[in-house]
Amino acid sequence: MNRKKMRLVSIILMLVLVISTMACGKKEEAVSADTAVTDVPSDTVVDTNESSTEEPTEPASTEPSTEEPTEPAPEEPSVEKPTEPAPTEPSIEEPGIDVSKYSGMRDITTMELVDDMGIGINLGNTFESCGDWIEQWGAGGYPSGTVQAYETAWGSPIITKEIIQGYANEGFDTLRVPVHWMNLMSADYTLSKEYVEAVREVVEWALEADLYVIINIHHDEDGFFANFATDKDNCMKAYVRVWEQIADAFRDYDDHLIFEALNEEGGWDSIWNRWGGTTTGKDTAFGILNDINQTFVDTIRASGGNNEVRHLLISGYFTDIELTCDPLFKMPTDPVNRCAVSVHYYTPAVFALLEEDAEWGKLRSTWGTEEDYAELNRLMDIMESTYVKNGIPVIFGEYGCPTKNKELASVRLFLSSVCEAILKRDMCPILWDVTDIHYNRTTCKLIDQELKRMYNDISAKY
Repeated sequence: MNRKKMRLVSIILMLVLVISTMACGKKEEAVSADTAVTDVPSDTVVDTNESSTEEPTEPASTEPSTEEPTEPAPEEPSVEKPTEPAPTEPSIEEPGIDVSKYSGMRDITTMELVDDMGIGINLGNTFESCGDWIEQWGAGGYPSGTVQAYETAWGSPIITKEIIQGYANEGFDTLRVPVHWMNLMSADYTLSKEYVEAVREVVEWALEADLYVIINIHHDEDGFFANFATDKDNCMKAYVRVWEQIADAFRDYDDHLIFEALNEEGGWDSIWNRWGGTTTGKDTAFGILNDINQTFVDTIRASGGNNEVRHLLISGYFTDIELTCDPLFKMPTDPVNRCAVSVHYYTPAVFALLEEDAEWGKLRSTWGTEEDYAELNRLMDIMESTYVKNGIPVIFGEYGCPTKNKELASVRLFLSSVCEAILKRDMCPILWDVTDIHYNRTTCKLIDQELKRMYNDISAKY
């Protein structure tokens, strides 16, 4: 055999040896693996020194047990299920209060309720009419001392079920009913039973028409609110006395009925005048309104029945947007967190209020300039950022303009623009209306059907 052949044979033998060694190693590994698997159950019974030498292989044998905890993983959602109702908790934050025990009171937040209130309208110049002359002479062909005299004194016909149903038919979702409860009230602040029943009848008609209803204390003919500046304690007692009776009369109605603390009277120029160029007394003036609003909430919550969880409307300072957004104005503490804030919009006043020139301003018959829109959006943004963005619902209890000495196109543009600016920011717009300005209480229809179409289009968008 020559040297080349010998080298070739040597290489072949070496390869065979390597292959054999590798094969034996794999076989031993397979055996040891088999032994490791089969040793697991026996080790749990027999404790020997040999089993302790095999401990390094135990982690492999325990892998199935480490995977076992992953099997219940699909059950983890069941652990999280109790947290699913959490989104509904903000509607009732006070521990231990169960909305289900209140008849007709839904487990929804005030923000959700306001969103459902759509576009509203006021039953103005009706139950809030007031004046000594009505008490003395009567009105509307009705004698003094009657509810009908007050109901018709400022031009309204006697309200009927058809009038109320007409609001719903024209597309409105909410009816605000201003009330001057001091009419026919006795000296000890006992409300007139007849007056309460007349308001109750209208409230029930509105609820039957599937409308939300807001009732409030409206106007200050008797200095009821003005005197808070000089006689706060006695005025507060009277205020509480009136609301205790209202709350008792309407305590069992469902959450489509909302109570509003007061109208625009929550401000005292005799203490602080925003136009006076001084801040003296400002904190005192705001403090009075804050106390009234807190007393309102406390009084309603203590009256029992559905009032314990009723949605309430808190009046801003003079219901003015900028003053209500002042840091001195405070929302009251409510144990069930069911309060919205109320403001009004009549800007610019020379268009939205005046029908003729006045000492303080010259009538504007048109609206719709770039400046008009800029001011509208500025004020709406203030309300949105101060309240809505912080979880506090907003209701514009009044906005509007007269039609006398106004360009019709501007009236439509103003009313529709303000309505949409409010609604698009998740707030509720309620049109101020009195007899035969926007809604005809005889035909039970909006006088301007083009305005109705515009409102319906806005409602459909939001």
